[in-house]
Amino acid sequence: MRYPGIIFVVLSIVTLLFTRPVLSQTIVLNTANDSPNATDDHKGICDRIMLEAFKRMGIPVKIIVLPSERALINANEGIDDGNYARVEGLDKQYPNLIRVKEEITTFEFVAFSRTVPLKITGWESLKPYNVGIITGWKILENNIVGVKSLSKVSNEQLLFNLLILGKVDLVVYDRRQGKVVLKQLADKEIKIYNPPLAVRKMYPYLHKRHADLVPRLEQVLRAMKKDGTYKRIVDESLRTISVTE
Repeated sequence: MRYPGIIFVVLSIVTLLFTRPVLSQTIVLNTANDSPNATDDHKGICDRIMLEAFKRMGIPVKIIVLPSERALINANEGIDDGNYARVEGLDKQYPNLIRVKEEITTFEFVAFSRTVPLKITGWESLKPYNVGIITGWKILENNIVGVKSLSKVSNEQLLFNLLILGKVDLVVYDRRQGKVVLKQLADKEIKIYNPPLAVRKMYPYLHKRHADLVPRLEQVLRAMKKDGTYKRIVDESLRTISVTE
């Protein structure tokens, strides 16, 4: 009787169909960062770091760009597999996310203003002003409270348009990404104010279904820093867009 042999072949094919995609499954990471951290061609600093890290792990990656709040929601709900680059502590608000405890960049959260002379002494010093931020930047949403008014927009272009149109006195954004925006705008009236309101290390987060990948990714990122790959990527990316630290 040949049926047992046929059954064995069918079961083998079914097993391959259900196991092979897992081995070659593409990880979808989203980001809300702007140049120089993330670019449309995925050659930004954080893009390249994440692509190289997963390449070393033998896992194909697809990167998509989303608005900041949507990026977090999609990653937390498992629509996407992870998100970068984010401040520490988001796993408390988004419990399905696991932080990869190896930073991929550092943000300096600074004030940008076009007309108002500022004296920055911390979050409290922003209270007399009309302030603009990007929705989903949790460190800003949690710390900028009690200000004269708070305008929230979905991306950096709209953020700096608030300044140009005079709808806010200042905006708060990452220094390095802000420099890229200022270069694109060629608006010499917009100034960066020191000191930073906060300096934070920024991390990748993965959905909890990929918990097994977290320690592997941490190890690979540490190795990239040790062998010089991390520094090379940062230096090359900054040189390409001509932005200084």
